[in-house]
Parts: sequence; C-alpha cells; structure tokens
Amino acid sequence: MKPWIAALGAIAISMPAASAENSGSSQHNAALTAAVAASTRTDTNRARDKYRHPQDTLAFFGVKPSDTVVEIWPGGGWYTEILAPYLKSGGGKLYAAAPLDWGIEGIAKLKGADPALYGPIQTVDFPAFDATATRVPDGSADVVLTFRNVHNWRMGYRREGKADYSAEAFKQMYAMLKPGGVLGIEDHRLPENADAERERSSGYIKVSTVRRLAEAAGFRFAGASEINANPKDSADWPNGVWTLPPTLTLKEQDKDKYLSIGESDRMTLKFVKPR
Repeated sequence: MKPWIAALGAIAISMPAASAENSGSSQHNAALTAAVAASTRTDTNRARDKYRHPQDTLAFFGVKPSDTVVEIWPGGGWYTEILAPYLKSGGGKLYAAAPLDWGIEGIAKLKGADPALYGPIQTVDFPAFDATATRVPDGSADVVLTFRNVHNWRMGYRREGKADYSAEAFKQMYAMLKPGGVLGIEDHRLPENADAERERSSGYIKVSTVRRLAEAAGFRFAGASEINANPKDSADWPNGVWTLPPTLTLKEQDKDKYLSIGESDRMTLKFVKPR
C-alpha cells in the first residue's frame, strides 16, 4: 500500500473518534448551561454569577455530568444549586463533604425544599479526624471541588487553638480521588509579596501556599485560570476579605466603595492525582 493511502486510512479512522469527543463536549456544555440557568436556583445566588463565573469555572475544571463529584464545605449550597441538576442530567453522583455537626445545614435545607433534586446528595464528614467518621470511599471520586475554603483550614477555623489542618485536608482529598481525578480549587488570592502571616487572619492565601500543600499531598499541578481574577481587589482591607461583598462586615461604612470593587480577587487552580 502506498504511504499516502495508509495515511488517508488513518485519518478516516480517527475522524469519528474526534467527532464523538466534540459531540460529548458540546453536550456537556449544553447541560452545564442548563444547570446554571435552572429555575431551581435562588435569585440571590444567581445575582453573584457575574463574580463567580460558575459555567467557565466548572468547564475549566472539566466536570462532566456523569462524574462522581465531591463538593467540599458547600456552605449554603451556592455551587450545589448548579452541581445537583448538572450531575442529575448525566447520571453523576454528588457528595457534600463537611463537618456533620455544623457544616451541612445548607444542604439539609436544600434537601427539605426539593427532595427530588437534592435528596440523592450524600453527606460525609470532612475533614474526618475520627476513625469512625463517614468518609468518601477512597479512590471513588472523579472530581473534588473546593470553593473559598483552603484559607479556612490554614486559619484553623473551628479547631482548638486555631491549629492549621490544611495539610491533612489535602491528604484526605487526595485519597478520595481516582487516579487521574481532578482537584479544583478557587480561593481568595493573597499577593505573593505579602507577609505569609496574613494567611492566618485575612481570609486570603497565596497561590504558592496552595500549590505547596497540594503537591506535598501528591497532586500534580495541571493549570491555572484567571476566570475569577479581580484586579480591583488589593487584598489589604481592614477586616480582611470579609470587608468586600457579599459579607460587607463594615456594613454602611464605605459600602459604595466596596460594592464598586466587587468580590475578591481569586485564584482558580486545577490539580490532578497521577495515574
């Protein structure tokens, strides 16, 4: 057979696979668009899309509707309102991982309000310091997502003596994932030239610190996005990141100023558990 004929054969064979891949990606995008636009989302949460960019963020992390996803510390369920219908559309599975004694009130409210949509969410302890705690099974998750939480672990939030437990948190997230699985992180970004001690009180954390923690746990850095960047945020506010919306801890004091700045400047980082 002539070499050029063989080459044409190879092209003909590869084209359907590429087409199928593009088709799958297109379907995922459509399902994600529908989830972001879902009528089950609250108006209050939807109003923050301009700051949080959920569609671009989840697309960057590569979340598929058929995935098993762990949402770490979902809080009131801002991202849960999107992830639940998205994963339901493709037969995926969602875990809500938080301390069961104080961290799942938001998920409980969602389950009560719409059992059909949120009822299947499984709640588990995180971080799990007790050997008897309910955990995500090791090696079972395709994606672990944590939004604005690493700084809390670094600050020792709700731990005796404010002990830093970020390293243990990353080890546990690593254990949850399948080989090749993705860890997606979004958090308030502290400038690299800032005093590292500010990570313990400001709500901001350095990209280098997050990378160090992830890589020490075994993760491989897979990329960064500026989807959630905000150059107006100088990260040096009187009450830390909570000075800015949505918290606005100073209430009416300079409120217009902080509203004009918007929500924080945030890193968006993707890590992979090696195969």
